[in-house]
Amino acid sequence: MMMMKPLYLAQGLMKMKKWYGGLLIIALGMMLFLLYNLKGFQPQKHLTKQTAYDFFNSHSPPNDSIKGSNDVAVVTSSDEEQKIVPKPTKRPHLVHVAGLDDLYDTKNVSEGVMNVVLVWAHLRLLLSRSDALPEIAQGVKEASAAWKELKSTVESEKASKISKIDSPENLSCPFSVMILSKTIADSGITLDLPCGLVVDSSITLIGIPNGQNSSFQIGLAGQELEEEPNPPIILHYNVSLPGENMTEEPYIVQNTWTNDFGWGKEERCPARSSANIRKVDELVLCNVQAVRNNNDENENVGQPTSDIPSNISSESAHRTANFPFSEGNPFTATLWVGSEGFHMTVNGRHETSFAYREKLEPWLVSKIKVAGSLSLLSILAKGLPVTEDNDIVVDVENLKAPSIPRKRLVLLIGVFSTGNNFERRMALRRSWMQYEAVRSGEVAVRFFIGLHKNNRVNLELWREAQAYGDIQLMPFVDYYSLISLKTIAICIMGTKIIPSKYIMKTDDDAFVRIDEVLSTLKGKPSEGLLYGLISSKSSPDRDKDSKWYISDAEWPHDTYPPWAHGPGYVISRDIAKFVVSGHQERTLQFFKLEDVAMGIWIEQFKNSGKEVHYENDERFFNAGCDSNYVLAHYQSPRMVLCLWEKLQKEHKPECCE
Repeated sequence: MMMMKPLYLAQGLMKMKKWYGGLLIIALGMMLFLLYNLKGFQPQKHLTKQTAYDFFNSHSPPNDSIKGSNDVAVVTSSDEEQKIVPKPTKRPHLVHVAGLDDLYDTKNVSEGVMNVVLVWAHLRLLLSRSDALPEIAQGVKEASAAWKELKSTVESEKASKISKIDSPENLSCPFSVMILSKTIADSGITLDLPCGLVVDSSITLIGIPNGQNSSFQIGLAGQELEEEPNPPIILHYNVSLPGENMTEEPYIVQNTWTNDFGWGKEERCPARSSANIRKVDELVLCNVQAVRNNNDENENVGQPTSDIPSNISSESAHRTANFPFSEGNPFTATLWVGSEGFHMTVNGRHETSFAYREKLEPWLVSKIKVAGSLSLLSILAKGLPVTEDNDIVVDVENLKAPSIPRKRLVLLIGVFSTGNNFERRMALRRSWMQYEAVRSGEVAVRFFIGLHKNNRVNLELWREAQAYGDIQLMPFVDYYSLISLKTIAICIMGTKIIPSKYIMKTDDDAFVRIDEVLSTLKGKPSEGLLYGLISSKSSPDRDKDSKWYISDAEWPHDTYPPWAHGPGYVISRDIAKFVVSGHQERTLQFFKLEDVAMGIWIEQFKNSGKEVHYENDERFFNAGCDSNYVLAHYQSPRMVLCLWEKLQKEHKPECCE
């Protein structure tokens, strides 16, 4: 009997084990059933990283739900039906890019060099991606040549132990250059522009058409490079004069030329049909010349029909009479640089406008060439980019970037600038970069600037960087289509190099009230934040002639996700980290419109299960200034200093217009 008890006990334990096992299986089944039914109500906190295809396949346009009120937090959701997007053939891979190895050659690189290229190491993989923007290859190749030339010049300057080498290419950028009374040879007349053009630069010509060939030309050409002996033509301005007895209708043609594509699409004035609908800097492409109807009766206007040659219409005669150039008559023509394009004024009247074309921007211009049937009295180019002599700047110590404390900053401000915008940067250093928050190290401001194709500009930029310590050079030439790479670079700076709670992007022609930005941020979420002037529903520009043209392949949807206008916006650190890691891991796509790109990337951040707060503030002015501004855009250096003076004296955010 004693031997039977252990046996009964073992059998009992086995039965209990089976019973508990059954209960466990039933409990697990119930838990799975409940989780399955509650799945749609639980936030997804730990999702696997999406591929670019996953994002675009699940993206749908947002509802237009962001109101235009100040400081209103709105979280939008996409409830519309999902759109089907063609699946990418494969995930982006790394490719060889000509010149990239030369840019990253760190042999014999001094500490001074390293301080201005802090983000380069983090950008290399981005520049090598197979899905990179088309202009990256050219921008990197040209930057490589410019970087090698700049390093060579800096080393030669260092070896000579003098501050400046007394050679023509290393002289300071002049404010103006001119030519007086010169006969135009068969090859034309050329005037060099040592450091290119900037917004508000102007070129004034005084001349008399002599009618030998009934036409003359004005050209703005780019830099000559060893690998490209024929420089690009940023603007070709061709004037055809009226024929004898007005038998031929006069016209002005504007165009561009590049080695890769030859002549572009010409724009002709006087314009036909609806060509004047488009505007550049709010100016029409061609001067509007109203044509008087033959049936109109006005005894004080017009001329007898017998005075009009029978082989041309009265409309052509009217156009000819209003044409700004004619044989034997002197003219004063001023070609000036706007924010969006070139503009020509003749004898005080606006005649033509020409929008900048891709990779053909005013900072690239290196010379003016005039040719054809013209007696030239003078050419004066003024308002050219010029830097200050840092050796004689009395307040240079007060303008230097303060040292960065070890603690995390509240705000990093990345400013988009181009190499020859010297005056704009100095105006910012003397104005809103003097806020106590900046001087104390609570806020850091850095300029993000691509390399220039002109070594003189790069050398001046290098000296400026060494003097003020607030410049970060980019490993590519500063083409407009590549600016979204600067956005990523700012995120890298704010997360990996100068850790900051918030990261702000702005432009070098914007005035930022840092005190008001900081004050407003105190009441904002510290995670998932996009703060600025929010566009809740906008459409891609499908006009192929537009600077902002976006093809269906680049963005297949009818609308963009919410985005903040580029002159100034703030994102939280977690979004910046997502942008950096997403591009380094190749799960985010490049997009050439940097402000829209940030909106697209934030949409994918939201699709990964994160909450996003779109904080709209109409005090961020996209164009111009208004009272009670937080940010004013399109402000010249003079206006920037004026705004700062008003704040210091009147303690009111009032504009200077």
